[in-house]
Amino acid sequence: MKLSKDRILTTHVGSLPRSEKVFKLVFAKEDGKKLDKKEYDEVIAEAVKTVVKKQEDVGIDVVSDGEQSKISLGYYDSGSRSFYTRDRPIKTPKDLEEFPTFSSRASKSGGVPTYTRPRCTGPVTVKDMKPLEIDLVNLRKAIDGISISEAFMNAASPGVIALFQPNEYYPDHKSYLYALADSMKTEYEGIVKAGFLIQIDSPDLALGRHVLFKDKSDEKFLSMIQLHIEALNHALEKIPSEKIRLHVCWGNYQGPHHCDIEMKKILPTVLKAKPQALSFEGSNPRHSHEWTVFRDIKIPEDKILIPGVIDSTTNFVEHPELVSERICRFADIVGRNRVIAGSDCGFSTFAGFGTVDADITYAKLSSLAKGAEIASKKLW
Repeated sequence: MKLSKDRILTTHVGSLPRSEKVFKLVFAKEDGKKLDKKEYDEVIAEAVKTVVKKQEDVGIDVVSDGEQSKISLGYYDSGSRSFYTRDRPIKTPKDLEEFPTFSSRASKSGGVPTYTRPRCTGPVTVKDMKPLEIDLVNLRKAIDGISISEAFMNAASPGVIALFQPNEYYPDHKSYLYALADSMKTEYEGIVKAGFLIQIDSPDLALGRHVLFKDKSDEKFLSMIQLHIEALNHALEKIPSEKIRLHVCWGNYQGPHHCDIEMKKILPTVLKAKPQALSFEGSNPRHSHEWTVFRDIKIPEDKILIPGVIDSTTNFVEHPELVSERICRFADIVGRNRVIAGSDCGFSTFAGFGTVDADITYAKLSSLAKGAEIASKKLW
């Protein structure tokens, strides 16, 4: 993983807006509709090429494929796991339960995605890895000949899969987690073997508190995420830590978020995870003050911070000076070389759904890059 050696590098969490054509094709595939495979593959490949070029154009250093082929972070089919799929009810986050009028309005507005949500009713097994291989080829072709520092690809953590795809087969949660960890090893190792960084998306380490554990204690939740991290470390055992980023968040949706567990409660446990870099929310109104948590705890010398310095749920385009201020706060804590500027979360976590306009997304990323330039002049 490249460090910010002579300037602050920039990146983001991963998902980027998909065109209407891509959105419709991804959902058609999810619904099991008959598709022209050649056309589908060509459309996705061109979409990846387009979003990578847009990232380069606005000044992002560490780019991704925008998750163009994935329906969402927890439900995509990479071939790494096989489920007996049946629809299941959605668990409503506690903060939305406490504001039912707002929750109902958000649902009716079309801001909540609807599609088949799987649950595990049989053994988790590795399937055909061709979908992952295609994604890797698409990203490789997209970055050839452009000026970037590195590229990464997202992959779901065992814990977030368990969060979104409940177990109805294994005898207990731990057995299910480790079955998922063993199956996901192939995907994790494949991404790194192809020459990319891997970002493990693990909102279960924060979001899980007010979804699955909303009626439990903080202590019970902390013991559970300790188990999630142990399973993740097991899955990553053959991959060098410097090839891995970990993303933690409280859910990429507009809402009150007043039930989010505090960063200071989860950070000591989260820092036990193997990935060298930690990506986290640092800009939205509920968590922007928590930079002090990093100031007041000892961050291991080998860890890199990727704070979110732009919000991913509003159409405000942050001023570069504000972005710079946020970057410098973290640089003062761990040193300029151990900070990479990022976003709070993805801009299109669910295909076709996102509160930020597609064009504004890139305007925000441009402001991120400009803020990093300002911070670099202050820090070097």
